[in-house]
Amino acid sequence: MSKSTTRVVSALKRAGGFASAQEVHQLMVRQGDRIGLTTIYRALQNLLDENVVDLLRRDGGEAIYRLCGEEHHHHLRCKRCGKTVEISDRAIEKWAREVAGEYGFRDVGHTAEFFGTCSEC
Repeated sequence: MSKSTTRVVSALKRAGGFASAQEVHQLMVRQGDRIGLTTIYRALQNLLDENVVDLLRRDGGEAIYRLCGEEHHHHLRCKRCGKTVEISDRAIEKWAREVAGEYGFRDVGHTAEFFGTCSEC
């Protein structure tokens, strides 16, 4: 992992949840870190490729990132406040394999995002 990528990981830890590239940049600059927005985008893409971060999109389409857990998971996200919970469900995995098999696909990956309103909203 490059030095700049390690710095972005540290900033995501400080953010404590989902943050856009611009928000990560602002956090880093406020802490005195001199880093360009392009470098942050590059680091986030590398982290995404390595499955170190999760990617969701805000209602307007803006990408937001968060350090993720080790295991394959999905997200349940509140449409009002943005609260996000990682969920793992074997039924989703089984369903994905069955649907892929019905169409003759194998070695299929997937992502699933569920949206609703949390109990606090």
